[in-house]
Amino acid sequence: MRPIGPVIRDRMRYSHAPGCPVPLRDLRYLRMSYLGFDGRTHTGEMVVHEQFAEAVTEVFGRLYDARWPVRRMQLIDVFQGDDNRSMAANNTSGYNCRRVAGTDRWSTHAFGGAIDVNPVQNPYVVGSSLQPAAGRRFAAIDRSPGARSHPGAIRTGDVVVRAFARIGWEWGGDWSTSKDYQHFSSSGR
Repeated sequence: MRPIGPVIRDRMRYSHAPGCPVPLRDLRYLRMSYLGFDGRTHTGEMVVHEQFAEAVTEVFGRLYDARWPVRRMQLIDVFQGDDNRSMAANNTSGYNCRRVAGTDRWSTHAFGGAIDVNPVQNPYVVGSSLQPAAGRRFAAIDRSPGARSHPGAIRTGDVVVRAFARIGWEWGGDWSTSKDYQHFSSSGR
């Protein structure tokens, strides 16, 4: 966990620009171990707001200890800051200075207070549409406690939901009008 230095700042040319609501000095770069879908340990990277950095490392430490798999964890800049490309690549990511789709409102990701986890296994479902398209086969799986487990898919009350709840973050899978199964945020949005 460290401040955004010159090398990371240069890498963040797609996810951060003048006019973003949070200055780079208030963000933190995290390098964390995670268990991949291949059962091996990998090192991922993520950016979040400094006020959440330590707690987020604890969340991913709990997931690692529970052997809960993450497909990949790269800065969204690897995908030129494109949320759709990142989701299609099944990338777990945090900070991205972007607006809520179809609005002029800043996303919670733009404040460093949201993380999307395994988007393919945990798609964003609104009515009959979903993102990413590769998540279609996971859109209607049973996510209730005790339901059949799918590697990387988040279920009600599982280790992922509990780990984020422990730091006060809410799960988009609990939303009533849409289901953003990949999304955890400090604001509940």
